[in-house]
Amino acid sequence: MANLRFNVVERAFKKRPLNVDVPTTRPSEYYGKLVFNRKRMYKYLPVDVYEKLVDVIDNGSRLDRSIADAVAKGMKQWALEHGVTHYTHWFQPLTEGTAEKHDAFVEHDGKGGMVEDFSGKLLVQQEPDASSFPNGGIRNTFEARGYSAWDPTSPVFIIDDTLCIPTIFISYTGEALDYKAPLLKSLRAINNAATEVCQYFNPDVKQVHVNLGWEQEYFLVDEDLFFARPDLVLTGRTLMGHDSAKNQQMDDHYFGTIPERVQAYMQDLEIESLRLGIPVKTRHNEVAPGQFELAPIFEECNLAVDHNMLLMSLMKKIAHKHSFRVLLHEKPFDGINGSGKHNNWSLTTDTGILLHRNGKTPEDNLRFVVFIVETLMGVYKHNGLLKASVMSATNDHRLGANEAPPAIISSFLGTQLTDLLDHIELADKEALFNLAGKQGMKLDIPEIPELLIDNTDRNRTSPFAFTGNRFEFRAVGSEANCASAMIVLNTAVAEALTNFKTRVDTLIANGEDKASAILDVIREDIKTCKPIRFDGNGYSDEWKEEATKRGLDCESSCPLCFDRYLDEDAVRMFETMNVMAKNELEARNEVKWETYTKRIQIEARVIGDLAMNHIIPVATEYQTLLAKNVKSMIEIFGREEGKDLTERNISIIKEIADRTKIIETDVEELVNARKVANKIECQREKAIAYHDTVTPKMEEIRYHIDKLELVVSNELWTLPKYRELLFIR
Repeated sequence: MANLRFNVVERAFKKRPLNVDVPTTRPSEYYGKLVFNRKRMYKYLPVDVYEKLVDVIDNGSRLDRSIADAVAKGMKQWALEHGVTHYTHWFQPLTEGTAEKHDAFVEHDGKGGMVEDFSGKLLVQQEPDASSFPNGGIRNTFEARGYSAWDPTSPVFIIDDTLCIPTIFISYTGEALDYKAPLLKSLRAINNAATEVCQYFNPDVKQVHVNLGWEQEYFLVDEDLFFARPDLVLTGRTLMGHDSAKNQQMDDHYFGTIPERVQAYMQDLEIESLRLGIPVKTRHNEVAPGQFELAPIFEECNLAVDHNMLLMSLMKKIAHKHSFRVLLHEKPFDGINGSGKHNNWSLTTDTGILLHRNGKTPEDNLRFVVFIVETLMGVYKHNGLLKASVMSATNDHRLGANEAPPAIISSFLGTQLTDLLDHIELADKEALFNLAGKQGMKLDIPEIPELLIDNTDRNRTSPFAFTGNRFEFRAVGSEANCASAMIVLNTAVAEALTNFKTRVDTLIANGEDKASAILDVIREDIKTCKPIRFDGNGYSDEWKEEATKRGLDCESSCPLCFDRYLDEDAVRMFETMNVMAKNELEARNEVKWETYTKRIQIEARVIGDLAMNHIIPVATEYQTLLAKNVKSMIEIFGREEGKDLTERNISIIKEIADRTKIIETDVEELVNARKVANKIECQREKAIAYHDTVTPKMEEIRYHIDKLELVVSNELWTLPKYRELLFIR
C-alpha cells in the first residue's frame, strides 16, 4: 500500500510536458475556424436567407421556418468539408453541465444505399427524453416528451466529428427545463426595459445588450495522484487531508512563473478555444498552489454563457492529454483559497456603453447615474434571491470563507461614485439642473467630470463591485453555469428599470418636465437602495451585524437560501417580466434541493468508506507496529526503562486508539443521520436535514482523520497528501 502511493507520486513528479501542435499562423487567422459564423453563413447560404438569419440574430426577429432547409443545407456542406459525420442538439439541462445525443448524417436512399442528409426540421427541433433530466416533477417517467429547439443567436460549432447546435430545452407543455430558455427571456426583458429608459436621453437607441466577461478559476492535479484519491474522483474535492506546511502563505504563486507542464496545457487549451471562437485572452497563476485562471474578452451574454460551458468541457478533455485532471469544485482543498468565476456584467447599446463614466454630454452623465442606481435597486430588492442564484452544495464551502465574497450581497462603488450619489440625494433639485431651450438639459453636478479617472481602490471583499464600466459579480462559483446568476440579475434590473420608467412617466403626465421627473425618481431610489452600498470589509463580524440592521439577507444555510426563489416578490418579478412562471420556479427549487441532498449524500458515503476501509486499517497497522516496538523495548531494557524509552510511542498508540474509536462512532452516527434524513419525503426538508445533521458529522470525522495523518507513519499512509497534490512539477 505504501509503495503504491510513493510510486504514484514519483511518476507524477517525473511527468514532462507534451509537445503542443502550435499552428504556424497567427491566432487571428484560425480564430473561429470551427464555427459557422457570419463569414461562413455568407459563403454557404443564399443571400436572402443570410439576410433573414442575420435579422433574427441582430434584431430579434421571429425565425421563419421556411429558411431552415436552406440553412441546414449550408451548414451540412460546411460540416462535411471538415470531415463531420454527425450532428447533435447541444443544450444545458439543470445538471449544471451540457447534454448531447449524436445522430449521423445518413438516411436510406431508396435504392439500398445511404445518403448524407440534414434537413431544416432536424436543425430546428429534436425530442430528447424530458423525464430523464432533472425537471422538478414537471415531467413524470410516463410523460417523457420534451423538445430541444435551435437558438440561432449562438452559432453552431464542430467538436471532433460532430456538428453541435446550441438549443433550448423545454417540456412538452412549454416549461423551461434548462438554463438557456429563461436566460434568453431575461435578456429580452432587460432589452425592452432598458431601451425605453435610454430613449429618455437618446431616441435613436433601438436595442440594449447585456455583455458578460467571465473569469474561470480552476485547479490542476496530476492524473495519477487524482485517481489515488477516491474522494477527488467521486466528489471533486478532498474530504480529508491536513494542510501542507507550505501552501499559499508566502504569496509566491499568484502571478508567478507558470509551471512548464501547465504552460503546455494552457497553450493547447487556448488554441482549441480560439478555433471554437472562444476569445480567450488572459492566463495566470492564481493565489493557491495548483490554482490558475483563464479569462476571455467579454461577449454578448448568451454567447458568453455558451462559451463558458463549452470551455469547461474542453478544459477536462485537454487536461487528460497532458496527464492532468481539472478540478472545478469551488473548494477542492481545505485551508487554501477556493475557485470562483467572476461575472463582469455590463450594458451596451448601438450608440455606446451605458455604464461608462466618461459621458460626453450632461445627458450621458445623467443616463449613467440612472442605470447605476436602477441596477443597485434591482440588487437591493432581490439581494437574497441573487445570493440564492449562486448558492450550491459546492459553492457553500467557498462563500464567506475570508477568501471570497461573504454570503451577504452588497455593492462597492468607490469613493467618487458614492459621493456623487450622496450629493444627488441631498442637493436641492434646482441646484442640480436647469433647462436651456433647444440646447437640452444641462446638469450642475461638479462631481461627474471627476469620474473620468479611476482613483478609487478595488474592494476584493465585495460580492458586487463597480469596476469602471461594469459590475463584477464575484460570488459566482467556478463550477456553476453563469446563466443562473445572469437570469436573476438581468430580470431584477429589468424590473427596476420598468418601475423607474412607470414613475417618471406618471410625473411627466402630471405636468412635471422630464429632467425634473427623472431626478425626483432617482433621488428617491438612491435613498431606497442605500443599504446595499457598502465599501468596507465584507469579512468582518461588524459587517454581519450591520447588514442585519440594514435588512439584508444574511441567511447562510444553502437549502434555506433557495426559498428566496419562491418569495412573493420573486415570483411576481419573474412572471411580470415573462421570464419564468411560478410552476417553473417551484420545479427548479425541487431540483436544487434534490441536487444539494445528493451531493452531500455522496460525500457522506465516500468519507464513511474511506474512514473505515483506508484510514482506520492504516492507523491500526501503525499502532500494531508501535505496540510491537514497545513490547520489544521492555523485553530488552526492562519494564521501567523500557516504558521511559517508548513514552512517545505509547502516547501515539493511545491517541490512535482514541481517535479511531471516535471516528468509528461518528461514522455510525453519520450513517444513522443519513437514514433519518432519507426517510423525509419533502425535498426541502430533506436538504435541510442533510445540511443540519449530516454535514457537521462529516466535519467531525475529517478533523480526527487529519490529526491521524500527522502521527501515522508516512510510509503507511495510502492517500496522496496535500504537499503532493498541490505542487506541480
